[in-house]
Amino acid sequence: MLFLPILALLSIPFCIAASTQSAHEKLVKLAAANNGVIKLDENTYNLITSPNRNWSASIHFTALDPRRRCAPCKEFDPAFNAVAKAWTKVPVDDRDSHFFATVDFDNAMGVFQKLGLQTAPVVHIHPATEGPRRPASGRTTPIIYDFANGFDAGPLAEQLSQFTPVPIPYKTPIDWPRIGTTAGVLLIIASGIRAFLPVLRSRWVWAAGIVLTSLVMTSGFMFVRIRGMPPSGANGQWIAAGFQNQFGQEVHVVAFIYGLLAASFLMLTLITPYQTNVARQRLQVYLWSAVILVMFSVLVSLFRVKNRGYPFKLLL
Repeated sequence: MLFLPILALLSIPFCIAASTQSAHEKLVKLAAANNGVIKLDENTYNLITSPNRNWSASIHFTALDPRRRCAPCKEFDPAFNAVAKAWTKVPVDDRDSHFFATVDFDNAMGVFQKLGLQTAPVVHIHPATEGPRRPASGRTTPIIYDFANGFDAGPLAEQLSQFTPVPIPYKTPIDWPRIGTTAGVLLIIASGIRAFLPVLRSRWVWAAGIVLTSLVMTSGFMFVRIRGMPPSGANGQWIAAGFQNQFGQEVHVVAFIYGLLAASFLMLTLITPYQTNVARQRLQVYLWSAVILVMFSVLVSLFRVKNRGYPFKLLL
């Protein structure tokens, strides 16, 4: 009777090995079905990060649903897919010992909660825990990819190659549309330089360009671009609350107000004094003074909308 328990104990390593082999075969099939990228849910995430694994994996956590409004996720996703596709070109023995996988927030919320992830994109590199590819240091906990070099595929492939059995054979593709566009622009400039030269020499063109640039920049254009603010908020709201926030549509409105105020002052100081007709001159004084008063009232009202505690008010 003691023979059966002993036989069961002896068979445990073989069962674990068979289970690991079947899991590995499943991962190989999933990777081959989607250009080298395994789409993970909670079950397949547990499979690829099994504590008894003789493979390594690069796992990309993202949130691509439009409702999540994750612009960095959309920017980084093509780079990760390109590196994973490049990995499919290595020999089979090396290719099947490292996997690329993606976890979307809407398909595996439990995984994000378990790992405590509150931002995306994130890339974890899981080393092998068994076999010849187990790190000599003995560290098998996930390694977090550093996005210091941005979202480009080149730096990603270079850093991930430190954890793959062979370097990832990624090559930056030739950007033919960009080359064609640049060549076309240069050709147009070269062919039309005689026509453009008087325009470029005109001081009024440069003056208009400087004025427009000043209006746009003082209206918060760079602030919106650097912080990646959306054009508008929820329910079509175009004024962001607080002086540290600004929507894209606010830039257009504020630039228009600044431009109209500047034009009104210029008309009062440069055009109106030289009117020979007294009635027309008086009308212009009233008109541009009214425009200045109304536009300043609108500007002050914008400050009050952004900060309810703003104490000043003009007309509105």
